[in-house]
Amino acid sequence: MHPDLTPHLDVALLVFNAFVLFFVCLVFYLRREDRREGYPLEDEATGRIDTFGGPLHTAETKSFLLPFGHGIVTAPTKGREPVDIAARRTERFAGAPYVPTGDPLVDGIGPAAWANRAKRPDIDMEGHPRIVPLSGAAGYGVAPRDSDLHGWPILGADGAIAGTVCDLWIDKADRLIRYIQFTATDDRALVGPALVPMMMATVDRRRRRVVIDALNAAQFGGVPRLEATDQITLYEEERVMAWFGGGYLYANADRQEPLL
Repeated sequence: MHPDLTPHLDVALLVFNAFVLFFVCLVFYLRREDRREGYPLEDEATGRIDTFGGPLHTAETKSFLLPFGHGIVTAPTKGREPVDIAARRTERFAGAPYVPTGDPLVDGIGPAAWANRAKRPDIDMEGHPRIVPLSGAAGYGVAPRDSDLHGWPILGADGAIAGTVCDLWIDKADRLIRYIQFTATDDRALVGPALVPMMMATVDRRRRRVVIDALNAAQFGGVPRLEATDQITLYEEERVMAWFGGGYLYANADRQEPLL
């Protein structure tokens, strides 16, 4: 830079101030962007809206075009979600724990809660369902030296037989077994395939059995069923995972007690 143009200008200070201004604007932008869902805040006890934050509370509505003709989703969405749940608070202070008033696995309380995800299957880069039953997936199979678990009993946390393995569901994109399909001993007259997440299963090859410690055997009959026999939607995945995930807290009464 020509010295005659900047005799009294500190270039280093100018650059530093510009950086500080840019950083402040960046923080302001990011704090607005990360508050698209769940804001403004509400007081848990009174329901009063927290006005702290001013223009940082919410960002402008943004729209996202989904691939393969799945429409447009906006954020923030359509306002406040209902909070009427089958549970009661143990105390009158913010952060107080809730205790279920019914069947927490059915009502979706705590770790058994689920999100209202899209009622369509997860898809791969070509637009095809990623997760499908192994019996209907051409070109896929279990290694010859391993078992497909067909006919193996499934045991619950109480050691009782909950059902029998009848198929495996695979993720064609990641080449993984995602779910075990089973026939429940207590099916409660429900219709549709019943699945258990593979990541929650312990495969005992020596005894030729599968152990699921998330639930007791009697609770397998209420597992949310699939509408289709050849695919699982994102919403159904959420329901299945919530049912078994909630069992780690609610399957037995002693699981709900403090460790200390």
